[in-house]
Amino acid sequence: MTWPLVTGVAPRWESALVTVLGTSGRVHVVRRCADVVELVGVARAGLARVALVSSDLRGLDREVVAALQEAGVHVVGVRPPGDEDGARRLRRWGVRVVVGSEVSAAELDAALAGLEPGGEGEAPGRHPFVRQAEASFPQVTQVQGGGQPDRGEDAGMGTSGDLPTDPGDRDPAPRPEPDREPDRDPGAGTDPDRDLGTDSGDAGPAEPEPGEVIVVWGAYGSPGRTTVAVNLAAELATPLEPVILVDADTYAASVAQWLAVLDEAPGVAAAARAADQGSLDAELLAQLAPEVRPGLRVLTGLPRADRWPELRDASLADVLEQCTRVARRVVVDVAPVVEQDEELSFDTRAPRRNGAALTALQAADRVVVVGVGDPVGLHRLVRCLDVLPGLSAASRQVVVTRVRPGPVGPEPERRIRESLRRFAGAERVHLMPEDHEAMDAALLHGRLLLEVRPDSALRRSFRSLAGLVRGQELRDRRPRRRWLSRSARRG
Repeated sequence: MTWPLVTGVAPRWESALVTVLGTSGRVHVVRRCADVVELVGVARAGLARVALVSSDLRGLDREVVAALQEAGVHVVGVRPPGDEDGARRLRRWGVRVVVGSEVSAAELDAALAGLEPGGEGEAPGRHPFVRQAEASFPQVTQVQGGGQPDRGEDAGMGTSGDLPTDPGDRDPAPRPEPDREPDRDPGAGTDPDRDLGTDSGDAGPAEPEPGEVIVVWGAYGSPGRTTVAVNLAAELATPLEPVILVDADTYAASVAQWLAVLDEAPGVAAAARAADQGSLDAELLAQLAPEVRPGLRVLTGLPRADRWPELRDASLADVLEQCTRVARRVVVDVAPVVEQDEELSFDTRAPRRNGAALTALQAADRVVVVGVGDPVGLHRLVRCLDVLPGLSAASRQVVVTRVRPGPVGPEPERRIRESLRRFAGAERVHLMPEDHEAMDAALLHGRLLLEVRPDSALRRSFRSLAGLVRGQELRDRRPRRRWLSRSARRG
């Protein structure tokens, strides 16, 4: 039984490729699409299992490839003769099989043999962060003329009446750790920036382990998500363990203002455009993310909220993946809104304003959930913790900011911990004191707390949070005791 195939290739390659496909023993052509709109429409109608696309097809980008894969279609790329840039671009978009336009029927069938489905209607994966889906499909490398495809493993909270009393349906069990790729042979993994067409006996050096994605998310209002993201990234960053801070807030991006960085050309939007075109690499990423202190780079956010369509979810997934290749940790600041109601207004695939937050949470290795230490803020925090398991399988770290006795009564630390343990099943809660003086000094100068108030209680709390994120509980160092002279004591 052959698979139905649709083509979406440039006109100069179409006739020759259709002739080759006519003699294939694995696929049969059901439609020749003129543009990407028709191609995606046919795929969503369920008329095809394989889509053959060329790197020079007008309008083809990562979003189109992701839409085809979401429809359950396996994407096969075609590159013009000698066009290694086109092949590399297709692979960065998530295309698993790339063949030359001069491919023969036998070579094409051999390449398609690696696309055996893992289940009826199953797609090869939305983007590189869906590791479980990708692990179901072998990675087939580029086919050079006359060669065979080289396959490798793919690789009441404080007060009695002001706070919630209904814990809701919640599982107090520990959250599952994020899925990890299985251990693999150093030569089995493939780097989309390398030429995969050569077949040498040397497996080559092992790929470096990708960095960790830490998403800072939280409740509505202003609980201090950006403050936590900026200062946490600064505490984690060292020249030997670089960190990239990504502002992916599509409602109120403010990392640039926090650090006094110009944002006329938002770095995250430029990186997303480059990812769409398949040109985002480590060198370009370094240009778009300026270094604000040793080891810390920043991708500034959108300067206006109405520019949110520039930050599409498939593009952001590629940006985050590229960041993990060059940084030990990637800290992502996202908006609190995670509703998915596009289907109420559109009957086709629609841009998702909240897609950036949803994609980042799906890609996260750890989620830092931020709330405020008052009755309203804690109520919102409990609701966030209630929906988080449906958004991300990553481990969580709960952070409560602006902790003070006024809103919750005496012993605010104990009351907040007990309330979150009771209503949200949160055992690990990191509390941060309110420190207006330190925050005002940092915002006034556009600098970090470790630069303007290194000995403040709030800065020490951020340092302890960084230790928790690293998996190490650092002891809070007390400031040195200041000894007075005898004359001063007598006075």
